[in-house]
Parts: sequence; C-alpha cells; structure tokens
Amino acid sequence: MEAIGITRLCHRNLLPTTNPSLTSTFISNLVIGRTSFHNYNTNFPKFLVSATMESSFKPEEARVPAELSLPAPPVTKFKIALCQLYVTTDKERNIAHAQQAIEDAADKGAQLILLPEIWNSPYSNDSFPVYAEDIDAGGDASPSTRMLSEVSRSRKITIIGGSIPERSGDKLYNSCCVFGTDGKLLAKHRKIHLFDIDIPGKMTFKESRTLTAGERPTIVDTEVGRIGIGICYDIRFQELAAIYAARGAHLLCYPGAFNMTTGPLHWELLQRARAADCQFGEVLMTTEHEETTLIAEIDYSVIEQRRTYLPFQKQRRGDLYQLVDVERLNCTGAK
Repeated sequence: MEAIGITRLCHRNLLPTTNPSLTSTFISNLVIGRTSFHNYNTNFPKFLVSATMESSFKPEEARVPAELSLPAPPVTKFKIALCQLYVTTDKERNIAHAQQAIEDAADKGAQLILLPEIWNSPYSNDSFPVYAEDIDAGGDASPSTRMLSEVSRSRKITIIGGSIPERSGDKLYNSCCVFGTDGKLLAKHRKIHLFDIDIPGKMTFKESRTLTAGERPTIVDTEVGRIGIGICYDIRFQELAAIYAARGAHLLCYPGAFNMTTGPLHWELLQRARAADCQFGEVLMTTEHEETTLIAEIDYSVIEQRRTYLPFQKQRRGDLYQLVDVERLNCTGAK
C-alpha cells in the first residue's frame, strides 16, 4: 500500500485573532510517500514465520472482520500527478485555474490526478458557508464538481478532487469527490477528523465552528486501483489507514492544507508513517512552497515482493490486540 499526500498554497487568517501579524501563509511541502524496501544487501534473508507461531499468536484475529486479501490491481504502473495550487477569493478563477492544472498534467500522461484540500475557497470559517456547494444536486449548484466531472470524462482520467466546502441541508462538510474516467462520481469522502487547535500566542482555529465531521471511511475502486481517502488531519489517525489496508487498499490519498505552526513538523513525517504502517516509507518526490505539479510513477509490482521480505501481516498478535472495522462489522458486504 502506498500513501500519497497533496497540499495547497493559500493565505489563511488564523481565527480568531486580535493580532494582524498572526495572518500566515498556509503552505506545506508536497510529498509522495510510498512503500519501499532499501535493498542494501541483495541476499537479504526472508523472515520465516512458523505455523506454530501463527497459530499461537492468532494473526488472523488481529483484524475484525478478517483482513481482505489485496486484490490484483487493474494496472501495474501508472503516472500520478499532484497539483499544488494558489487559492484566491475569486471562486471562478480558482475553478478555471484548477482545470488548467489538471489538463496540463493529463497532457503529460498522468492517469490519476489529485487536487489539494479546499482549492476553490479561502480556508476560513467565514468562507466555508459562502463558497459551499450542493454536491448531490450537481450542475449549477456545484460548479467545482461539474468541472471535475467534465474534465475526467473528456481526458479519460481519474481525479481525486482535493476537497471543497459542501452544503447538505443545514450542515457543512469538508468533502473530497472522486471521479472516474467516464466522468461519474465514484465516491465522496467527508473529512472525519476536524482540525481544532488552540496554541496560545500562535494559532487558534476550530473547524468544528462551522463544519460537521464525516461519519464513515471511504474506499473506492478506480481504474488505477483501490484507493482509501482521507483529508488532511485524517492522516494523523493511524486507525483509519489500518482500516483501509484491511479493506485491500492499494493507495492512500490525503489531500491536505497544512498550516505553518504544526505543519512543518508533521506533514512529511505523517505521510511516511502511514506508508510505513504497511511496509516501508520512502519519499519519491517533494517540492517547496511554490505553485507546482509533481508527476511520478507508481509501480505496484514491487509490493508483494517486498512483503515477502518482512511478512508483518503474519506476525500480528491477535491474541493481544484487535483493530475493529465497525462499518464492515455492522454492514454485511461492505468493503
């Protein structure tokens, strides 16, 4: 399983604040993290797990329900693009700008393209209600997702559409939409873990003032593999990533918009951690704070090979601990 991160650039007022100097540029490095194995020794020995050890440690019971087998991916290799964008107060400009970034990446051969968190709106509690869209209604009620649908269909690409403020009834969500190559909406993830922080003298921001937390994990089958979706702060919670791994995810994708108070310490570290949860974590590409698009190749062929070097799935201690996927446990047939 590979973990993918994506950020955006924008200006964000750290609210509430009485000090104008606390207005900060809200930026973060963009990193692609992936499972990897540093083959320093070509004769690296395989770890052997005896049948007796497996039986006594009950590794199969460490996941409830039982872990799904990793499905064969629909492709072996593909190009992924991550678009790091400046965001303005002009929503139409933001949509057109994101569309151009997607089309440029598609022209370079990217089959999976990711946008960052809240790419159509300033990132503030005051802005979320103003820029929110009714994704379920679609059309004119959601010009951002209409653009994503049209571009994914015309370019025959898969798009993980970062996130936008979503209005549903009297609630607002931070939502990520995934579109397939036919332009159809494959999945919608609502940010599960809301970012509430209060560091005296540095930063106070509470997403929960305006946003409602999502209530379910999101995993989706696409033409480039099975993908688990999280948004920014969701990456901090290892349990969500472990659930996606247990559901057979090939990729974890986390659109993000990290701040400059906690972000520099955590963004790359957390991406590598989520990749390392299921194997090893290696940074393939990164960038600085400028607007840019990174394109890299994802190679699934190495995953099973590397897992033979360290078969940690067979070394779990189901006799001591369990991860419970509540949705799968309560919903027959859920992935």
